[in-house]
Amino acid sequence: MTQAEKARDLTADPPVTKKPDVPRVRKARSILVYLSYFWLITVIVLAVFADLLPLASYSVPVGRPRQPPQFGSMDLLLGTDRLGRSILSRSVHGAQVSLMIGAVASLIGSAIGSCIGLLGGYFRKRLDSVVRLLSDTMLAFPPLILLMALTAVLTPGLRTLLLGLSVLIIPSFIRLARANTLAWSVREFVVAARNMGAGHGRIMIKEIMPNVLPPLLAYLPIVMAALIVAEGSLSFLGLGIPPPTPSWGGMISDGKDSIAMAPHMVFVPAAIIFCTVFSLNQVGDHLRSRFDRTMRD
Repeated sequence: MTQAEKARDLTADPPVTKKPDVPRVRKARSILVYLSYFWLITVIVLAVFADLLPLASYSVPVGRPRQPPQFGSMDLLLGTDRLGRSILSRSVHGAQVSLMIGAVASLIGSAIGSCIGLLGGYFRKRLDSVVRLLSDTMLAFPPLILLMALTAVLTPGLRTLLLGLSVLIIPSFIRLARANTLAWSVREFVVAARNMGAGHGRIMIKEIMPNVLPPLLAYLPIVMAALIVAEGSLSFLGLGIPPPTPSWGGMISDGKDSIAMAPHMVFVPAAIIFCTVFSLNQVGDHLRSRFDRTMRD
């Protein structure tokens, strides 16, 4: 090869290499997640617009007692109870009670427990010891006995249920918020903010809380599911919402004596509770896998 040919080879453009075509990885989503979102949205919409739906009043008889589900009438679509009232109407209005209790109690309990856990995990030392002792003591107390004691001392009703269920979930959020705060409070950006002279309030609100909130919020649907089951259990025992206001647990309690003759009186509200609780757990797992950074780090 001559010197001229070598010079042309050195000055020639380098060969163009094609980048490998790597397909984008897409996470497979279960059909159960979509069905769960659809069920929850449907239940919430029906509960919100229950008074506008073309349904009879939940306290007025619409037919013979213990009629099985039948087509032809909207009020008789899911049958009637022992007093001839529409089970569909009572299920829709019962969703208002069950969902409101689950949502409000979980929000109150999570707010109180998260604040206590955040303070204990950030300041540590003696305050953390007191917080751990408080959460362990509350978790050691049997939850059903606590709820029954509150309903026995106070008048059974909506406020009593909200109080008891809110207290019941506080220790769980204390431990969850404390564990996440302990993990995030030693990160580099928190240490940098502390070295730059930032106060405790700013560090907790601006630096730690935005990272602690996502796993707590993703845990809320699972807690709501547990509270709906707890409310149904208390209503089944006669310690929940007093009649004639319907609730899913109270409907099961009303139909337990007629399960042999009219099983739909028990199976219909039980199926609604099952689908709602199952959907909330599916949504909670989905939200946690998407927003909880500790599962991706």
